[in-house]
Amino acid sequence: MLAFFIWSILSIFFIFLGIRAFVSKKEVPFGFWANAEVFPVENVKGYNRAVGKLFCIFGIVNVFLGVPLLKGQNSPYAVISILGCMIEAIAAMTVYVTVIEKKYRKR
Repeated sequence: MLAFFIWSILSIFFIFLGIRAFVSKKEVPFGFWANAEVFPVENVKGYNRAVGKLFCIFGIVNVFLGVPLLKGQNSPYAVISILGCMIEAIAAMTVYVTVIEKKYRKR
């Protein structure tokens, strides 16, 4: 139960970051990669909305991936949570690079 609670708090943090990026009024692009500068962006508002949606979807899917942890930390179903999170993170990076970055990069 504790593992699911911690997993959910981290997922809610991603949802919060997504909402923050989605409703951002600043003319500064929201960063996706840790400790990396954001590329020059054509449409900052559209870029922030796209990144916000990506983070919100990531957080929501992550909450559902944590459900197997309710069976217990030593349950074999915990592997679903771990592998699912890895696959989800790779999918999010792929969407960011192939869709969002390609669409909003200044040419």
